[in-house]
Amino acid sequence: MDERPPRRDSGRPSSGRPSSRPSSSSSSGRPSSARPGLDRPSSGRPSSSRPSSSSSRPSSSSSRPTGPNRERRREDLPARGGSSDRAGATRQVSQGREASDPRGFRPKPLERDQSRLRPRIFEPDIPEEITGEELEKSVRAELLSLSAENAKVVARHLVCINIHMDSDPELAHKHGVAAAHHAGRLAVVRESAGYAAYRAGHYEIALKELRAAHRISGDVSMWPVMADCERGLGRPLKALNLAGSDEVKRLAKPEEIEMRIVASGARRDLGELDAAVITLTCKELKNENEEWAVRLRYAYADALEVAGRKAEAREWFKKCADIDHDEFTDAAERAQ
Repeated sequence: MDERPPRRDSGRPSSGRPSSRPSSSSSSGRPSSARPGLDRPSSGRPSSSRPSSSSSRPSSSSSRPTGPNRERRREDLPARGGSSDRAGATRQVSQGREASDPRGFRPKPLERDQSRLRPRIFEPDIPEEITGEELEKSVRAELLSLSAENAKVVARHLVCINIHMDSDPELAHKHGVAAAHHAGRLAVVRESAGYAAYRAGHYEIALKELRAAHRISGDVSMWPVMADCERGLGRPLKALNLAGSDEVKRLAKPEEIEMRIVASGARRDLGELDAAVITLTCKELKNENEEWAVRLRYAYADALEVAGRKAEAREWFKKCADIDHDEFTDAAERAQ
């Protein structure tokens, strides 16, 4: 048989598969441990330009950090990473927690405006036997918007106001201040505090509390007391302005009579004595059954006496004494 000519290399790479025959140099008969493809000729692809990890890594002794912090010293960098220019970052240890604190840096809390802090007040003692249940149900119902504990405290203060209003007005006023401190958004509480301050002669405080009660509830029943507070502060003209306001038309008859009496007193403060008498001249002077009839007749008789009309004054003092069965006034003595 003719010998075939030797096969010329086609220039194509070999498949790189391991030979199925054992290597002639191996004595164990097992395949060579070399990985497949390591002995393959080059495929013509460019070799990777990645440097060797052991030779191209820069040494730590000669390198400098890169990025936005490259010009800064290591100790100046923020403790928790990031830039110290970000909002809320602490720039100095002295402005926040200690550097060793595991919670990291935190700015010191800002100083609170002391003028906005709620001041502490003096609260008078409340006897243990006073529970707050002594109040009328309608008043207790208005306290339901408070917490149970706070409602009980306010109710007990309101009871103390009623107890001490006549015997110790100053103590009643202190209870009113405490009640308003605990429930300043309730009209019934501000109104009670205002009346207590009025009885104690603290007209400025009374006026403030009653105005607040009026703003909250719209009730005008305290209008005569507010006008009398203006008189007590030496402002009779403001008292007359209240007496002539539209709110007076909404007053019930007892409050209307009280407003007449206050307006008459304001006229006297201004030296208008005859006008003071005229203010009280009304058909209600003939009434003998209502509770306000005694006060109206007494105020009318007093205005006549100040105006120099002595005989008429004695006559009306006598008429007042005739219906003052409980002797609330000294009309009987002044009628002599």
